[in-house]
Amino acid sequence: MKTTDVPAIAGAYLFEPTPHADERGFFCRTFDAGVLRSAGLDPAAFVQDSVSRSARGVLRGLHLRSGAGEAKLVRCSYGRIFDVVVDLRPDSPTYLGRAFFELSGETQATLYVPAGCAHGFQALTGTADTSYRIDRPHDPAEDVTIAYDDPQLAIPWPLPAASVSRRDREAPSLAEVLKRREK
Repeated sequence: MKTTDVPAIAGAYLFEPTPHADERGFFCRTFDAGVLRSAGLDPAAFVQDSVSRSARGVLRGLHLRSGAGEAKLVRCSYGRIFDVVVDLRPDSPTYLGRAFFELSGETQATLYVPAGCAHGFQALTGTADTSYRIDRPHDPAEDVTIAYDDPQLAIPWPLPAASVSRRDREAPSLAEVLKRREK
């Protein structure tokens, strides 16, 4: 499994497995505790797995958690997604940096998103299944959402937003979220 630093987001990594394909399909390792340890991550820290299924054009995000934040491993297990990470850690050398990825079921690459970064994605295929492995139990009271279409972020979403949750549609701007965090 190849590990690559994400230059635009300090502490983020892309883990790219080597799928072994034959006439039956493919097999690949999608999680390897030793590989995470070699990147300086504690594999035992991840406590909850979740999956979402999205139709083409569905946009989810930008989400993060308040308090201690939430580190996550994100992988598109089926289909393809356009994935976005925004560094919102004030002490980070890549503060306000953005990184974009195409994750797919074909490559099974996993993205490590450090705590304190916002995350979102858009489904590029008819069906896209996205798996998340997070480092602490989800608490809805800590959910923070930033407008996916904030002009300050200027995220180049590849498709028109076919469907967006009410929470994401009504999300405040990045400037408003940062202002609230300063209080």
